[in-house]
Amino acid sequence: MLDLYEKIVEFKQQHKDMVLVTAVEKEGEGPVEVGKKMLVVEDNIFFGTVGGGALEHYAIQKALFLIKKRSHLTERYVLDKGKIIEDAKTLPMVCGGTVTLYYEFIGFKNFVYLFGGGHVGKALAIVLKPLQFHITLIDERKPIVDAFEHAHVKHHMHFADYIKTYSIKPGSLVVVVTPSHTSDYHVINQLIEQKLKPKYIGMMCSLEKLNDYLKETYKTYGKDVDLSNFYSPIGLNLGGGSPEEIAISIASEILAIEHGKTEIKHMRELVNDLNHYW
Repeated sequence: MLDLYEKIVEFKQQHKDMVLVTAVEKEGEGPVEVGKKMLVVEDNIFFGTVGGGALEHYAIQKALFLIKKRSHLTERYVLDKGKIIEDAKTLPMVCGGTVTLYYEFIGFKNFVYLFGGGHVGKALAIVLKPLQFHITLIDERKPIVDAFEHAHVKHHMHFADYIKTYSIKPGSLVVVVTPSHTSDYHVINQLIEQKLKPKYIGMMCSLEKLNDYLKETYKTYGKDVDLSNFYSPIGLNLGGGSPEEIAISIASEILAIEHGKTEIKHMRELVNDLNHYW
């Protein structure tokens, strides 16, 4: 007998994203029983069943969509193509009943590719790992890789070669803090040339270094190159210059982007005018 929970453990060990679909409510006729489950994995493979037919086909597609969004969902379905019920989606079936499915996302908050495991990279991983970010470290310095303790996966190889060999997940987060501006440029250029789509590319640099990079990038790829997901100098302007303080500023920027915050405020600025105490 298939044990879905064993499958969940197996795919978690492989760092795969999944959605567990559970039938939580049923009214009337239909092929599904309350409690039935189906596991959908990011590779477009699935195990178990929530009843088959159009319901299951739709549930698989919805689960794959939610894997990309990294979110949960509860949704109700009408199993009769001739009926419409408020707050429910009608599916092309003739069973006549309704069923509610709960989609539970199982995975990391997001995947972080950390190019450079020096002082800042190490401090950043210490902050991000407990927040359920998956950390992949890439560094060409073997002693750095061997000593790095807070990554889920470590690769000892040239920085840009990692992208050529393994690529990155769409919508992921890339942090570039290598010991060389040349290595930084090569990493970001690989992302551009392969037309990869991370949600965030952050590069640690001075304003002088940034101007040099932009000049070379526009020269190579033209003024229309899409740098909308490029954040450099990296981090929020929180103050402080130690590796730990820089790591906090980078983590804060990453969290703001993950949560769709376009304007950063102190929490007290959300207090209404009647309670404006400062």
